[in-house]
Amino acid sequence: MSHQVAARAEHLVKAYGAGAAAVRALDDVTVEFYAGEFTAIMGPSGSGKSTLMHCMAALDQPTEGRILLGDTELGRLNDNRLTALRRDQIGFVFQSFNLVPTLTAQENILLPLSIAGRSPDPEWFDTVIDTVDLRPRLKHRPSELSGGQQQRVACARALVSKPEIVFADEPTGNLDSTSGAEVLGFLRRSVDDFGQTIVMVTHDPVAASYTDRVIFLTDGQVRDELRSPTAESVLSRMTALDPRRARS
Repeated sequence: MSHQVAARAEHLVKAYGAGAAAVRALDDVTVEFYAGEFTAIMGPSGSGKSTLMHCMAALDQPTEGRILLGDTELGRLNDNRLTALRRDQIGFVFQSFNLVPTLTAQENILLPLSIAGRSPDPEWFDTVIDTVDLRPRLKHRPSELSGGQQQRVACARALVSKPEIVFADEPTGNLDSTSGAEVLGFLRRSVDDFGQTIVMVTHDPVAASYTDRVIFLTDGQVRDELRSPTAESVLSRMTALDPRRARS
């Protein structure tokens, strides 16, 4: 099966500190993320998974190596072009929702487009709203929404500009299992129904079971990957990679 590559990292190094005290959060990582797929990045705390995501999403710069979004090499872009790329081609979903409390759900969803001076595609906006099942809540402010509804607003905001790739950093980390399942179901549908490309950092084997492929990091390196994951197969693989989990 041939896969189109949506984003890739080549020999990525991210080091903090200098000399003998330097810590390599990423240590020669080469990985590809495929278009129209839902990929999870997993690993123990400190494995480099969030660092990898932040570098891939142009929120942080690697110390060495190359990152390409499609055919565009991020390291060759100046600040203005990088800002435009983040705005137009990348969606990001944060664990903490990052909604503006004074804006309604609809205003939050449309905020990135408003900042860019762009109008939403009405048909696509309606599709996204109905997929996240938020139409009755569009006039509500975040304080009037449940955690699951707030995170679905954040997901809709990431998707409404039709980005080439969406990065989600522990999107269910602050949610109960029912709300988490709502959000994961929506992310899954956005891949299956709209051909969206999603990369998600998670520590939860159940969340990972919604994806097509899981990449496992330990100590800043890609150690393994798993296709068609189940919660059980993910947990088994994580335990093998990080024996501390078996003892906890």
